[in-house]
Order: sequence, then structure tokens, then C-alpha cells
Amino acid sequence: MLLMQQVMGLVGKSLSPDVVLRETLHLLSELLGLNRGRIVLLDDDGKSSRIRYAYGLTRHEVERGRYLPGEGVTGAVLAHGQLIIVQDIDRDENFLGRAVERENLPSGPVSFIALPIRIEQKTIGVLACHRIRTRSRALADDLSILRILATLAGQLLQLQAMLEAKTRELEQQNQILIHALEHETARYGIIGTSPPLLRAISELEKVSDSTASVLLLGESGTGKELFARALHLASPRRDAPFIKVNCAAIPDTLFESELFGYERGAFTGASTNREGLFEQANRGTIFLDEIGELPLPMQGKLLRTLQEGTITHLGGKREIRIDVRLVVATNRDLEMEVARGLFRQDLYYRLNVIPIRLPSLAERKSDIHALALNFMSRANQANQRSVNLTQEAIARLEAYSWPGNIRELANLIERIVLLAEKPIVGLADIEKFMPSGEAASAAKALAESAPGAGAAANPGTFPNVRPYAPAGSHSAAELRQALAQCGGNKSRAAQVLGMTARQFAYRWQKLALDA
Repeated sequence: MLLMQQVMGLVGKSLSPDVVLRETLHLLSELLGLNRGRIVLLDDDGKSSRIRYAYGLTRHEVERGRYLPGEGVTGAVLAHGQLIIVQDIDRDENFLGRAVERENLPSGPVSFIALPIRIEQKTIGVLACHRIRTRSRALADDLSILRILATLAGQLLQLQAMLEAKTRELEQQNQILIHALEHETARYGIIGTSPPLLRAISELEKVSDSTASVLLLGESGTGKELFARALHLASPRRDAPFIKVNCAAIPDTLFESELFGYERGAFTGASTNREGLFEQANRGTIFLDEIGELPLPMQGKLLRTLQEGTITHLGGKREIRIDVRLVVATNRDLEMEVARGLFRQDLYYRLNVIPIRLPSLAERKSDIHALALNFMSRANQANQRSVNLTQEAIARLEAYSWPGNIRELANLIERIVLLAEKPIVGLADIEKFMPSGEAASAAKALAESAPGAGAAANPGTFPNVRPYAPAGSHSAAELRQALAQCGGNKSRAAQVLGMTARQFAYRWQKLALDA
């Protein structure tokens, strides 16, 4: 009874055969004197068997315990599924004594008991032990206990087999789902399967069939344009135009004509009628990036267009009805902009119908590997190079915080491809391309500074990572000075100021410097 109580306690704590069966054999020896217990199980091929669990046997003895069906007492139990009791192992010619040599056993008469372990009426193993003949306890009592334990062993092994089969099935389903998710995200051009990314895509797909405005929120460089296009592709408007507009790149004086179009003679140089971007996006989707850069007068006109579904050309009087799905994006805190009087509250409420927050790259650590390989492949093809990263180098990328998000990662990978001195870039090689703590802190400080707070970078130094500053981070004088230093080369001037050529062009156009 004590043995059964202990065994049931083990089962209550763990259903693992590794835990329960080994300790059961231990209890058989300590409490009942049924020594050198072992459980022999068929191999996967079903043609041979070996000792899987044992107590009181050395490792070498366990290794010797291998049997074919019908071989010796153990093999006979496996073959026929019947209990075999050897009263005296010294007088039974079928007893092999393979696992434990006779000189390692007590000198007196020793019995050997072997019982079949069954799963669904099929013998899959043997529970066996040695028993000293001089025990005063009745053999029938020991057999009763052993039969119960053999049945318990069969049930535990069956449960383990079921759990392993279920686990394999779930792993296969998981691989299928991952494969499907990768293809689904690839359909949108979005790479990654991290939970935050999939959550954002799920939210996007839930609202894809509606006509409500969508506000994409997130840090700069998180791929807002890609998500806006994904929303368009997931919607019934997928075959209609998708028009993207960067509000930070349009001078204030040109907003109305660019968005709503103009009539001939509306202003000097307007020699013909021209459709605006809203008309071009009719029956499709228009994406207004950096909506926080929209001037206050234009905010009112945009609100009217959203409420009435019509536009009027600059210089025109006729209202034109349009059917457009609006998606906007910003990395600004629009609520704060509303409080400061820089953004209309009624427009904010109109745009904030369905807000979707895009995760930063720091929240998508598991996607960095796939993103880095994708950017590496693109850069290699574009520049006819063959540069690859080691696992240690990729681990270094995964450990970095990426304040510039995906754009920063793409820029870094391109830099590695162009400047790497050997085809395999390891941990030591990648360190010289990674931003130093000082450079990263400076980039973060510049990104968080107020508009106009940035200063021109020293032309003689080039930071490893371009800081992602707001659109008003550099004054007109700073842009002109950098352009003059670089002989009119805007790409070089952008590098001097620590910007991309695209960022420089945005600021140049916004300040209307071309004139």
C-alpha cells in the first residue's frame, strides 16, 4: 500500500514516463526487495528491443540489455505477451543472464519475473525484476503489484505516444501557419511574422472592407507607406488607383492645387485644367503621409472634402463628387498638436476613426533576421555584390535598439554591402558599421529636439547612422550653406547634414528654395 501511495503521488506530480517509471523501479527495490528492475521497450522498427528504464543496473549492464523477439525470457514475453516466472535462474536454460552477470547477483536462489506491457492489446514492452527466493512474502502478492504497475506503465507510455503525436501534429500545423503567414505578409510586401506585426496586419485586414478613415501611428521608419498600400490591397478597391502624398514635401502655397486640382487661368502659368490627387485616386485610396505637416487652412478644406465627399478645383466653382478611401499617417502626437493649436480638433476626430499603431523595429526583434537578409539580397543585386552576414553578425543586429527603425536597418545593410572588404561579414567586421553609443545618443537627441533646433553637421565627419530629424530640423540658411560647400550637389549636402537625399529634397521643397 505504501508503494502504491508513493507511485500515485508521482503520477499526480508528473505524467512523464521518464520520471514515474524510473522512480517506480526504485520503490520496487527499496520497499519490496524486487531488485534490478528494468523496463524493456520495442524499438521504432518493432524488430528489436532494449532496456529503456532501470534501477540497480550499471550503464554497461543497461547497454547489454538488447533482445530480439523470442530471444531469452524477455524476448519470449515480447513475442507471446505472456507472464513468465523463472523460479531459479541457474536451472532455466532460457534465461540468458545477458544484462546482469551471475557473479553480480546474490549466491542463493534467485527468481526472475517478466510481465508484458501492453497498449491496446499489443505487447510493446516488458517489466522485469529479480526476486530473492527466500522472501517470506507470497509470490502472488508480488505478482499482483507488478501487474498493476505494468498496466500503469502501459497507460503512461500510451499517453506519452499520444502527446508526442499531438505535438508533431501541432508543430506541422504551426509550420503550415507560419508558411501561410509569410506568404500572406509577402503578398503585401511586408516581411516578418512577429506577434506585434501580425497584430497590426490583423487590425488592418479587419477594417479593409470599410470606408472609414484610417490613422497609422508609429515612429518614423516603421513602414507606414507599406501598411497603407497593404490596406489598399486588402480592400475591394485593390484594382483602383493608390495615390501617395507626402505632406512634408509640398510647399504650403501648392497644397490646394496639388490635392484638389485647378482650372485654366486660376493662377499665372495655369494654361490648362489639371486634376488633383484626390481626383486621381477616385474609387481608390489616397494616402496622406506626415499629415501633421498639413497647414491649418488646408486642414479645413480637407475636413470639408471628407464630410461632403466633394472637391472644388482651385479657381473653379463646380463641385466634383469623389469616392476615396483616406489613409493618413504621422509620427507626431496629434492630440498634443491639437492642444497647441497646430491641428484642428474636428479634423483630428474625423481622421482618428480607426487608429492602427505600427510596431517599432525594437518590438519586432524576431523579424530582424528576415529583414536583414531581404535588404542584403536587394543591395547585392542592385550593386552586383555578394556580401553575406554570419549568425554572430545577425545576432548583433538583433541586439541593437534601432531608433531609426526599418529605414535605419536598410541604410545600414546597404552601407555594409557597399563598404565591406570581404564577402562574409562577421561580428568583428560589422562593429565598425554599427552606430556608436555617442552617435546613437546624438541621433536620438536630434530627433526629439524642437523644429529648428538642429545644426549643420561638421562637413569633415559622417555619422554611421543618419539621424531621423523632423521636417523642420534645419533652417534655410543651413541648407544653402551645405549646398554651397558641396558645389551644388544635393546628395552630398544631405550627407554633410546627416540626412538622406530624400529628406534634404523634402526640406528644400518645403522652404521653396528652388525659386
